[in-house]
Amino acid sequence: MTTNNRKAPAADVSRRAFLQQAAALGTTTCGALALARSAHAAGSGAIKVGMIGSGGRATGAAANAMNAGKDVHVVAMADVFAERIAAARLQLKTKYPDQFLVDEAHAFVGFDAYQKVLDSGVDAVVIACTSHFHPVFLKAAIDAGKHVFIEKPVAVDPVGVRIAMAASDDARKKNLSVVSGFCWRYDDGVRETIRRVRDGAIGDVLTVQATRLGGPYVVRARQAEWSEMQYQFQNWYHFTWLSGSDPVQNLVHQIDNASWVLDDVAPDAAWGLGGRQVCTDPNQFGDELDHHAIVYEYADGKRLFAHGRHIPGCFNQAAVIANGTKGRAYMPAKPYIEGEKPWRFEAPKDASSMTDNEHKVLFQAIRDGKPVNDGRTMCHSSMLAILGEMVCCTGQRTTWEQVLKSEFSFALPSYGWDVEPPIKPGPDGHYPAFLPGITKLG
Repeated sequence: MTTNNRKAPAADVSRRAFLQQAAALGTTTCGALALARSAHAAGSGAIKVGMIGSGGRATGAAANAMNAGKDVHVVAMADVFAERIAAARLQLKTKYPDQFLVDEAHAFVGFDAYQKVLDSGVDAVVIACTSHFHPVFLKAAIDAGKHVFIEKPVAVDPVGVRIAMAASDDARKKNLSVVSGFCWRYDDGVRETIRRVRDGAIGDVLTVQATRLGGPYVVRARQAEWSEMQYQFQNWYHFTWLSGSDPVQNLVHQIDNASWVLDDVAPDAAWGLGGRQVCTDPNQFGDELDHHAIVYEYADGKRLFAHGRHIPGCFNQAAVIANGTKGRAYMPAKPYIEGEKPWRFEAPKDASSMTDNEHKVLFQAIRDGKPVNDGRTMCHSSMLAILGEMVCCTGQRTTWEQVLKSEFSFALPSYGWDVEPPIKPGPDGHYPAFLPGITKLG
């Protein structure tokens, strides 16, 4: 196990600098396309969608969008890797020949490709890319007058969450819809379970357990022609400055579900522990921790216990269990309740998937001219997960007020394949590790 001392990556990048960068990125336009910035008018025909990101999740989200109606057409896409765009185009054109209409001229590659999508005449965008960029791209989309679907998390650091929250507030003022990828909020079974819990089916909620236990994400072997920055982007799930690490990238789904059970009330504080025990090979796993345990403390005595792990060969589980004075509610898959009022959810045979449901809500809102906005809950849950990651990395009990005001940011002053990433392997090949009791994250 690496024992390198580590301080906060990109600690020299201030919140002021990141906000200035976000403003600059969000207001850049191509003059020749300025007239294409207005959002789709209700009932005015096809809804033109742009993809920002073209990896597996972005491709899936684009399919979900087109499943929301034959009037949804994907017409532009962006990614930093041309080969990802090529693969996504082939897959989506094969399945949706009449709705996927991206030609070569509207397949944009590069760190500025997202802006070209925004300037291409689209009505809405699907943001599903390296999570590091989510808040800046969300702000740019709202500034450009676009409706947005944005994957979770909305940010990987506290500064980014505040940018996302401000953008969501702006969307509300502009009558633009923002729907998040916190998909369990759109699952019929979980919705019904939450309704029953609110109606007292398990009595007073005492604790909630959130678990996300599984194996690691795919690893792409380093290629001789790649720069260090290219390597880290190819394996971005394994680098905390790009993904936020496991609580922010994976466990955040269960944290979001658990927070919903607790009425999305903010905790007083959190503490936790984490480590890097098995996934330590620097040629595979970057710098992230491979297990986390987090306790969120609430003012009324409730507790949220969150556990995450991405180690191969172990027991796996993705679940939320709410414990009350009169029973227990089990979510998210195939929900059921035990106790005084037992119940089990039975899905209709023709039920839509939760990932289709969220896009159906978004595009129906666009058609009807009645905006929906997930801003508050998506930012709240993202910040909960970021707080969890911070307390595991630092070993410190941290209050909700502290994380809300934190100036910590992973943002860089500029981006490019020749830019130095905030962390690099040392002489032994290992990336510097987070060390509880030593690491400081602002």
